[in-house]
Amino acid sequence: HYDGTIFHQLVPGYMALGGGYTEQFEEKPTQFWIRNVAFNGLKNRKGTIAMARRPDQADSSTCQFFFNLVDNPHLDHRSRKSAQEYGYCVFGRVVEGSAVLAKMNHLSVDDEGTFSSVPTPAIVIERIRTDS
Repeated sequence: HYDGTIFHQLVPGYMALGGGYTEQFEEKPTQFWIRNVAFNGLKNRKGTIAMARRPDQADSSTCQFFFNLVDNPHLDHRSRKSAQEYGYCVFGRVVEGSAVLAKMNHLSVDDEGTFSSVPTPAIVIERIRTDS
């Protein structure tokens, strides 16, 4: 799924969002929403990776994810009362390549059609494979 997708939004000093669009800004198909387990105890700290979701629905993640470029405690789970307080589920952290995130954090951004804060030059995920 992720081969050839881009980071389609970059907010320096905040996060880099990717995983859902091709270089031509065509949306990749998804099958279902994933349950949000932001209550897992992991925090949105610099260098972590979390599931993106709709701001108004806690259980709406599909294939998009973001890297936290700084500590973002306001994205952490606080309660189950509302989608905003539910938080964003962290599921991993960068163990190698943190210099890449640092470089991403300093790229220029521009608007591209309906997409805002698109990094320039484009950041393309060429290939993702599991170790298993």
